[in-house]
Amino acid sequence: MTNRLRTEIEEVEEVVVEKKSAELPDNVLTKFLTNGFITTDDATRALPFVLFIAFLGMIYIGNRHLAEKNIRKIDKLSKEVKELNWGYKVAKADMAFKSTLNEVAQRTDTLGIRESILPPQKIVLKEAAQ
Repeated sequence: MTNRLRTEIEEVEEVVVEKKSAELPDNVLTKFLTNGFITTDDATRALPFVLFIAFLGMIYIGNRHLAEKNIRKIDKLSKEVKELNWGYKVAKADMAFKSTLNEVAQRTDTLGIRESILPPQKIVLKEAAQ
Protein backbone atom coordinates (compact mmCIF):
# COMPACT_ATOMS: atom_id res chain seq x y z
CA MET A 1 0.00 0.00 0.00
CA THR A 2 1.37 3.40 -0.96
CA ASN A 3 0.72 6.71 0.56
CA ARG A 4 -1.55 8.62 -1.75
CA LEU A 5 -0.64 12.03 -0.25
CA ARG A 6 3.06 11.43 -0.88
CA THR A 7 2.49 10.70 -4.54
CA GLU A 8 0.39 13.85 -4.93
CA ILE A 9 3.15 15.97 -3.35
CA GLU A 10 5.73 14.50 -5.72
CA GLU A 11 3.52 15.33 -8.71
CA VAL A 12 3.09 18.92 -7.51
CA GLU A 13 6.89 19.29 -7.07
CA GLU A 14 7.41 18.12 -10.63
CA VAL A 15 4.95 20.72 -11.85
CA VAL A 16 6.70 23.45 -9.88
CA VAL A 17 10.05 22.44 -11.29
CA GLU A 18 8.65 22.65 -14.79
CA LYS A 19 7.35 26.18 -14.17
CA LYS A 20 10.74 27.41 -12.96
CA SER A 21 12.40 26.38 -16.18
CA ALA A 22 10.21 28.75 -18.23
CA GLU A 23 11.95 30.82 -20.88
CA LEU A 24 12.37 34.56 -20.93
CA PRO A 25 9.40 36.57 -22.16
CA ASP A 26 9.48 37.39 -25.84
CA ASN A 27 9.65 41.21 -25.90
CA VAL A 28 11.91 43.81 -27.53
CA LEU A 29 14.14 44.43 -24.52
CA THR A 30 14.98 40.80 -23.87
CA LYS A 31 15.60 40.20 -27.58
CA PHE A 32 17.89 43.24 -27.69
CA LEU A 33 19.84 42.16 -24.60
CA THR A 34 20.15 38.50 -25.58
CA ASN A 35 20.57 38.79 -29.36
CA GLY A 36 21.89 42.35 -29.72
CA PHE A 37 25.39 43.71 -29.40
CA ILE A 38 24.97 44.32 -25.64
CA THR A 39 24.92 41.28 -23.43
CA THR A 40 23.50 41.14 -19.94
CA ASP A 41 27.02 41.18 -18.48
CA ASP A 42 27.92 44.28 -20.51
CA ALA A 43 24.75 46.04 -19.37
CA THR A 44 25.49 45.14 -15.74
CA ARG A 45 29.06 46.43 -16.03
CA ALA A 46 27.87 49.68 -17.65
CA LEU A 47 25.29 50.37 -14.93
CA PRO A 48 27.64 52.40 -12.65
CA PHE A 49 28.64 54.60 -15.60
CA VAL A 50 24.99 55.15 -16.54
CA LEU A 51 24.18 56.07 -12.93
CA PHE A 52 27.14 58.47 -12.88
CA ILE A 53 25.92 60.17 -16.07
CA ALA A 54 22.40 60.43 -14.59
CA PHE A 55 23.89 62.00 -11.44
CA LEU A 56 25.82 64.54 -13.52
CA GLY A 57 22.63 65.34 -15.42
CA MET A 58 20.77 66.03 -12.16
CA ILE A 59 23.60 68.29 -10.97
CA TYR A 60 23.52 70.15 -14.32
CA ILE A 61 19.76 70.69 -14.06
CA GLY A 62 20.02 71.86 -10.44
CA ASN A 63 22.83 74.25 -11.33
CA ARG A 64 20.74 75.69 -14.16
CA HIS A 65 17.79 76.29 -11.82
CA LEU A 66 20.06 77.96 -9.28
CA ALA A 67 21.59 80.24 -11.95
CA GLU A 68 18.14 81.29 -13.21
CA LYS A 69 17.03 81.99 -9.64
CA ASN A 70 20.10 84.19 -9.10
CA ILE A 71 19.45 86.07 -12.35
CA ARG A 72 15.86 86.80 -11.30
CA LYS A 73 17.13 88.00 -7.91
CA ILE A 74 19.72 90.28 -9.57
CA ASP A 75 17.04 91.78 -11.85
CA LYS A 76 14.78 92.44 -8.87
CA LEU A 77 17.61 94.11 -6.93
CA SER A 78 18.64 96.25 -9.91
CA LYS A 79 15.06 97.52 -10.25
CA GLU A 80 15.02 98.34 -6.53
CA VAL A 81 18.35 100.20 -6.85
CA LYS A 82 16.94 102.28 -9.73
CA GLU A 83 13.87 103.13 -7.65
CA LEU A 84 16.00 104.18 -4.67
CA ASN A 85 18.25 106.22 -6.98
CA TRP A 86 15.26 108.13 -8.30
CA GLY A 87 14.03 108.69 -4.73
CA TYR A 88 17.46 110.08 -3.81
CA LYS A 89 17.47 112.44 -6.79
CA VAL A 90 13.96 113.71 -5.96
CA ALA A 91 14.91 114.31 -2.29
CA LYS A 92 18.13 116.07 -3.33
CA ALA A 93 16.26 118.37 -5.75
CA ASP A 94 13.63 119.13 -3.10
CA MET A 95 16.34 119.97 -0.56
CA ALA A 96 18.12 122.23 -3.07
CA PHE A 97 14.84 124.04 -3.75
CA LYS A 98 14.01 124.47 -0.05
CA SER A 99 17.48 125.83 0.74
CA THR A 100 17.20 128.76 -1.69
CA LEU A 101 17.19 132.24 -0.17
CA ASN A 102 13.54 133.01 -1.02
CA GLU A 103 12.24 129.70 0.39
CA VAL A 104 14.23 130.08 3.60
CA ALA A 105 12.95 133.66 3.99
CA GLN A 106 9.33 132.53 3.52
CA ARG A 107 9.71 129.73 6.06
CA THR A 108 11.36 131.91 8.67
CA ASP A 109 8.76 134.65 8.17
CA THR A 110 6.04 132.26 9.37
CA LEU A 111 8.02 131.77 12.61
CA GLY A 112 8.29 135.49 13.19
CA ILE A 113 11.96 135.75 12.28
CA ARG A 114 12.80 138.42 9.75
CA GLU A 115 15.81 139.02 7.61
CA SER A 116 18.23 141.53 9.02
CA ILE A 117 18.42 144.84 7.15
CA LEU A 118 21.63 146.02 8.82
CA PRO A 119 24.93 144.80 7.44
CA PRO A 120 26.93 142.44 9.61
CA GLN A 121 29.27 144.01 12.14
CA LYS A 122 32.79 142.95 12.93
CA ILE A 123 33.46 141.98 16.51
CA VAL A 124 36.87 143.14 17.75
CA LEU A 125 38.37 141.90 21.00
CA LYS A 126 40.81 144.14 22.82
CA GLU A 127 43.67 142.35 24.39
CA ALA A 128 44.51 143.10 27.99
CA ALA A 129 47.79 144.92 28.59
CA GLN A 130 50.51 142.77 29.92
